[in-house]
Amino acid sequence: MDFKDYYAVLGVSESASAEDIKKAYRKLARKYHPDVSKEEDADTKFKDLGEAYEVLKDPEKRSEYDQLRKYGAKADGSFEPPPGWQSASGFGGGGYTDADARQFSDFFEEIFGGGRRGGSAGGFGGGGFRQNMRMRGEDVHARIALFLEEAFHGCDKQVSFTVHEADQNGRVVPRQKTLKVKIPAGMREGQHIRLKGQGAPGVGGGEPGDLFIEVEFAPHPHFTVEGRDVVVTVPVAPWEAALGATVTVPTVGSKVKVKVPKGATSGRKLRLKGKGFPGKHPGDEIVVLQVTMPEKHSPEAEKLYEQLAEAEKNFNPRSKLHV
Repeated sequence: MDFKDYYAVLGVSESASAEDIKKAYRKLARKYHPDVSKEEDADTKFKDLGEAYEVLKDPEKRSEYDQLRKYGAKADGSFEPPPGWQSASGFGGGGYTDADARQFSDFFEEIFGGGRRGGSAGGFGGGGFRQNMRMRGEDVHARIALFLEEAFHGCDKQVSFTVHEADQNGRVVPRQKTLKVKIPAGMREGQHIRLKGQGAPGVGGGEPGDLFIEVEFAPHPHFTVEGRDVVVTVPVAPWEAALGATVTVPTVGSKVKVKVPKGATSGRKLRLKGKGFPGKHPGDEIVVLQVTMPEKHSPEAEKLYEQLAEAEKNFNPRSKLHV
């Protein structure tokens, strides 16, 4: 009897985790499912995958199988159970694959038994492996670009994405889908919207996967976003910074009056509470002041600067540089 390398069948290493084994099985089972695959040996590969997964997903069976790999497999690829071998786990419920053990190989029968002796095992009827196999459809991921105002206030948007499904001839083909999606107010970049059942269709009557939409922002000419806070740079004139002033500042969708403190310098930050992204704990708007000079001065202004320079001649703006 030939030894069956279940790890090789699933394409995983001997040290693979239970999650890695499950992922490998689901990926390959979807590929070789007889309802969608057109490969000549799809049915055989599909049954081999089910048999391999039925063993490796169960810690007890996997432990026994690992022992047999070490002591029962021969160098020429043949297999002979150790003297007096008897499985302690046996073949119980099929679990994830919902499999019929009677369709498994002689190798499986030799190790675990119970598959073909006296009818069904572990409560499995005669439905067969192929007919009873159900697999959930794949989740689909898409992105949607929003203007800052759309994410801030909420909106309705259309998103297009591709799913893979079997056509009437059983071939797996891509299909474009378009859905109208409601974007709730306060969505931030990187957050996801989950639409249950809008992913790829299931196999063998399995439930469909979900659609996950990731939000990203289009660049804004004035605002940037830091978490739930909105940041805007606001230019102020030298005299507004020196003497203090009340200036108009934009917020997302509106504008407010803000008091610039006397003696403000470039880089000074003013915080507007609650003017950031909405939510249970709304963000703030951060106003960054930027002292801006006129591109050209009038003769009168130049004279005033000369007077200012004389009045403030003891001020050295580069004193911290020790120059």
